[in-house]
This record gives sequence, structure tokens and C-alpha cells, in this order.
Amino acid sequence: MCLISEGHTGICGVRKNRDGVLFSLNYGILSSVHPDPVEKKPLYHYYPGSTVLSIGSYGCNLQCRFCQNHEISQVKDIPLEGRGLEVFGSLVESALALPGNIGMAYTYNEPIVSYEMTEDIGRMVHEAGLKNIMVTNGFINPLPLRRLFETIDAFNVDLKGFTDSFYHRYTSSRLGPVKEALISIRKSGKHLEVTHLIIPGLNDDERVFREMIRWIVLELGRQTILHLSRYFPRHKMSVPPTPETTLTRFFEIAKVELDFVYLGNLYTSFGQDTRCPSCNSVLVRRSGYNTEISGIDPNHHCKVCMKTVNDFIVF
Repeated sequence: MCLISEGHTGICGVRKNRDGVLFSLNYGILSSVHPDPVEKKPLYHYYPGSTVLSIGSYGCNLQCRFCQNHEISQVKDIPLEGRGLEVFGSLVESALALPGNIGMAYTYNEPIVSYEMTEDIGRMVHEAGLKNIMVTNGFINPLPLRRLFETIDAFNVDLKGFTDSFYHRYTSSRLGPVKEALISIRKSGKHLEVTHLIIPGLNDDERVFREMIRWIVLELGRQTILHLSRYFPRHKMSVPPTPETTLTRFFEIAKVELDFVYLGNLYTSFGQDTRCPSCNSVLVRRSGYNTEISGIDPNHHCKVCMKTVNDFIVF
């Protein structure tokens, strides 16, 4: 719980107590607007090869020492005052005009701290016939998460570690609420993919990683899409980058239990393509952010074994 005294902001830096009422200082304020491949979110099983208009604001409810976007997420004493609804209409118009665009992605900083803005834009996006994507740390209370199910169609949740000690020491938060959020998203039927950043010496214990994979299989299902991402030094963390051998080892461990595991922030000859879980043929081939749907027929079947792929890829 974040208790904010009069005249102060909370950990997120963008909610202020004014006479007992919490104000969202970043409502209508955007730090970034950019068209991205949907694979960059990363979402590999949600309209592969499409574009999504990505937007971000400021602030975060975590304090990750290794934050990749700390310039906008870890704001302190920045004079923010939102501009209101007038900016949202032009965003939706931009999304509609963008070739191959499927909708809007709320990303870059933590969209949970821009909860009201995400809801308001999300409704406008739906009215325009487009989709909403949230890239989040998943540290959210159950009730607001259930409300977000009304507007968010797909989630990528960053599962940063799998011990309370890691979450407490390196993110100033807790693991439990993130696990609960993941289970809730899965039960909601919304599209879900999970990202796990592997940091040398901090969350690369093989025993704990195996526990995480077993939990994912038990609570979220074998067909959960997992992205294993390589860490690079950022913000307050100077630990050297994740060795490629660590990524490869964890990839092989995860592949035994999960049908869909990918490697991120790492150029390899494997770990990017989507393969059929029945016959192992390549369904979607990737090189960087270049995507080719090569093994799926027009009726969304595997060209080799004819397995229906709509069960695990959204088109």
C-alpha cells in the first residue's frame, strides 16, 4: 500500500494528494508515441507481423534498479499537468491512418500508473474497431485489473523474478500480486505473453527458474508464451550482460515444459521462430523484427500436419 501525505506524490511520482484527493498528474501527458512491430512489445502470438501504435507517459509503481526506461519511469519532481481528452482523439486518428496497424499499445513506462488515461483511450480505440495492448509489470490490485479487462485485449507481463527477496530488494515490490495478476489474466481469456529478464547473479538460479517454469505450467498452462530476455546494464545496475550460455541453457530448460519459448535481446539462429507444437515445423519465421508467416495456410492450419493454430495464435 502506498500512503501519500498531503501535498506529496507517491512512489510512482505521478499521483499527488491535494486536500485528501489523489490527482493523476500525468493524465494526457505522453513521453513517447511511435509505431512499432507488435513483436517488439514483445507479442509473438498476437497478429504476428502487424504494427501497433505505442504510447507511453511517465512514472512507475516499481523502483527496479535495472530499469531499461528509467528516464521516463523513475520521474522525480517533474512538473506534470495533464492536457486532458483533447489529445486522445488525434492518437486514435493516427492509429487508424497507420498501415497494417491493429491498435494501441500502452508501454515504455508502466501503464498501470496511467490507469484512467489507459481506460479512456482504450474505450476510444475499441469504438474505432482497434485492439488494446498493455505491457506491464503486473503489480496491480485485483479490482482495477478486472476493470481493465473491459478495454485491454492482450497483455505482456514482465515476471521479473520468482522470489520475494528478489522483488523486495531490486524492485521495492512483492511477487505475490504479480502471480495473482497473471492467474487472473489467464482466467479472463485475454491474450497473455510473459517476459522474464535474466540478470546474472540475481535471478539466474537454475533451481528457482525450474520452480518458475513449473508454476507457469500449473497455473497458466503449457501453451503460455514465454520470452527470455537478455539483460544489459542500465540505471543503477552495473552487473555485466547476461552470458549467451545462460540464455541458451534456460531456453532449453523451459522448452521441455512449455510449447512456446523465445529469446530476446540476443541474435541467434534459434529461439525466434514459432514452431508447430505437433510436428515442430516452422509456422512463423523471424529475423529481428522481420516476420514471415510461412507455415500457416489461409484457413490457419499448419501446412505440414494441418493442426489448427487459432488455439495459440491470434489473427
